[in-house]
Amino acid sequence: MENKQRLEDKIKNGLPRTKKAWRKALVRKRASVILLLLLQIGAILYFVRSTSGVSAILHNALTIVSIFVALYIVGKDGDPTAKLSWVFLILIVPVFGGLFYLFYTFQYGKKNLRRMVGRSEETFGPLFFPDLSVLPMLEEEGHAYLPLMRYLEGHCHFPVYAHSECTYLSPGEAFFTALLIELEKAERYIHIEMFIIEEGLMWDSVLDILKRKAAAGVDVQLIYDDVGCFLTLPRDYCNTLAQYGIKAQVFNPFRPILAFTQNQRDHRKIISIDGKVAFTGGCNLADEYINAIAKHGHWKDTMLCVRGEAAWCLTLISLQIRSGDATTNEINKLCPWQDAPCATPSDGYVQPYADNPLLEERVGENLYLHVIQSARSYVYIESPYLIVDDTMLRAMSMAAKAGVDVRIIVPRIPDHPLVHQTTRSFYEQLLKAGVKVYEYTPGFIHAKLCVSDDKIAVVGSSNLDYRSLYQHFECGVVLYNSAAVADATSDFLTTLELCERMTQKDCARTLAGRLWQEILRLFAPLM
Repeated sequence: MENKQRLEDKIKNGLPRTKKAWRKALVRKRASVILLLLLQIGAILYFVRSTSGVSAILHNALTIVSIFVALYIVGKDGDPTAKLSWVFLILIVPVFGGLFYLFYTFQYGKKNLRRMVGRSEETFGPLFFPDLSVLPMLEEEGHAYLPLMRYLEGHCHFPVYAHSECTYLSPGEAFFTALLIELEKAERYIHIEMFIIEEGLMWDSVLDILKRKAAAGVDVQLIYDDVGCFLTLPRDYCNTLAQYGIKAQVFNPFRPILAFTQNQRDHRKIISIDGKVAFTGGCNLADEYINAIAKHGHWKDTMLCVRGEAAWCLTLISLQIRSGDATTNEINKLCPWQDAPCATPSDGYVQPYADNPLLEERVGENLYLHVIQSARSYVYIESPYLIVDDTMLRAMSMAAKAGVDVRIIVPRIPDHPLVHQTTRSFYEQLLKAGVKVYEYTPGFIHAKLCVSDDKIAVVGSSNLDYRSLYQHFECGVVLYNSAAVADATSDFLTTLELCERMTQKDCARTLAGRLWQEILRLFAPLM
């Protein structure tokens, strides 16, 4: 394996990107998929807008459907902001609005995913809990974050772990170095769950180790999201990996039909090594995450290296997606502490968690709300996007008005300009409440971090936007009184020195600009 200095030199200098033949084929195939979708949309538009008697009847029928759908939306439980967006959309396009909502909400693929997750919860549920729960001890101590611990363990079934320690890794280069070191140590298995994989320095370096480990008998499994890798991997990449002895799966394959199951994406990033060590956070396996290429200026990201019982929890979270019909006993054999208890020293308490759109519970959003509402001194947040509902906005504003130092860092250089404009539409309201908003001037913030009062930190895959909080499969780790909390706080303050604080003057907009941002904000839940 290359030594650390040589690896850092490769990261700094990068590698020339190879233009392989499959890239041209990939572009052709993906373009054909998009064309088929556009043709379907065009056919429906033409049919409904046609002046024939049949289409007139259909027009009226769909309008009636939209009226009933709007009444249903108003009466159902849910986020008021999202409900307003849907009703407004139906008012604008009464023919398609209701139909679009039905496509969006009632999905065939959703039922299949729900069955898979439901079966996994029955299989995996007992495996998450260690022999002795530390929660009763924390109850006696009256731990400051006891309500959050109870919620995640008692209601969401993600235990608090004591025999665990975490290392905070930022930026992505630090994660890359640590990852290659740990992969080389694998003895039994390497399991990877990733949103984006792209050929280049990072993935090629990882793949080289995976090939060697697979050849040596290590069980190497990989699952990646099909939309995340839509333009980065060939469609038959699983077959390529199989030739190396790597068992690969595609999550929720993208199909060229008008079905909105495509919104249910696996946005998690989990790498488990023998169940003893696991990585999670914001980094995908592509070169921009380690600044081997400059895609949107300097890329700032955050990961955690988790050891001990909490690493096994992350392993189980990832296995739930790919377990198939595996039994509890089969999964339990992967646990590294069957014959002896985990000897990892306790560094505070660690509580991994997962979130998915098939459940009514919004675990990620509730977690952030609790941290913000519990803050006494400060709460610092980093997120690539800031597109949140009124509940989150009120929580941030109320905390600032109560004297809590609320600071949020978002990118200066966007990856999606339209989304960045939507993020900026929230600045004025937050600034008026006393929230301090900063833009990272060197480039793009991709970190997903929330740290508060020198006591608690959350590092995971969830962005502060509707897609992550309501539509994606996500994961993360809550740290209580861990040394990594101090590291996260220090990193945030260091990053702050490279940011520009936004002011009310920066929010000044023309009438047209204000109208445009209000429109973007209105439809933010649908982005």
